[in-house]
Amino acid sequence: MKRRKAIQLGALSLGAFFSRELAVLAQQPSLLAGASSATTLDQELLLAELADLIIPNTETPGAKAAGVERFIIRVLRDCHKPEERKQFYHSLAQVEADGVQTFGLPFLQLNTKQRTELLTRCTVRDKPFFLKLKQLTVTGYFTSEIGASKALAYLPIPGKFIGSVPMEPGQKTWAL
Repeated sequence: MKRRKAIQLGALSLGAFFSRELAVLAQQPSLLAGASSATTLDQELLLAELADLIIPNTETPGAKAAGVERFIIRVLRDCHKPEERKQFYHSLAQVEADGVQTFGLPFLQLNTKQRTELLTRCTVRDKPFFLKLKQLTVTGYFTSEIGASKALAYLPIPGKFIGSVPMEPGQKTWAL
């Protein structure tokens, strides 16, 4: 056996060994479910309602149906610095406080018009928070099963790649 062939076979066997272990690890329930972080139930409910204002139920399910709030919490915990998380949750608390100050009720007890008004104010008062919330909501929604299969055109086995396809008027964008 030549040295090059031995190295190739060794690398292939190591890759096969580790890919199996990583696949098993990725399927463990502890990674897929459970508490995402030390957020309160009120924060999670508030995030769900805010995300649902950004992507509401229409002919397709909205952000709340896709569980976007859990995605937001998980991404904040895993991908953001503690200072960024602290600022995000501070701004989230400010939205709640604005609801009480403006309408005399917590955000979850407000009607849709009042909630929309508070979120619109937030786009001016705390634009970085709103942009981060919107970014996480859109990303979480369109990478969820509901967003990819119901809001986008989804083809599980796409076949050959065609780089430029004309779209019909009103046709859904393709999921990746």
